[in-house]
Amino acid sequence: MSKEPLRRPAGDAPPNMDQLRGAVRFPLSLHVMLESGDCQLAAVTRNVSASGVLFELDRPLEAGCAIRFSLCMPGDGLGAPDDIVVHCTGRVVRCSMSQNQHYAAATIDEYEFERSSGNLAARASA
Repeated sequence: MSKEPLRRPAGDAPPNMDQLRGAVRFPLSLHVMLESGDCQLAAVTRNVSASGVLFELDRPLEAGCAIRFSLCMPGDGLGAPDDIVVHCTGRVVRCSMSQNQHYAAATIDEYEFERSSGNLAARASA
């Protein structure tokens, strides 16, 4: 067995972050209210996937903290007659700052779909 280091074949590009992620991210700008313990914090989504969300905030969140939030997904963009509300629970996995904005990346551990009329459509755990 050779002890030479493994090398990428010539001409192969290194993987980018999109290739390393397990889920496709969609650039959605939705206003949400994050809840963590007794604290509530207004945020805006920057991108959303089935397994995570990137939030833009005015103040930092601590990595590792549990969060709850609901997203109101526009039905017309999803091909649904009504808007869809998704109730989510997750945890912050990474925080950063760019200029004067704070960002928090969070996993979605559980989510529940609900039609605007209040009919529960589905519940899932990630």
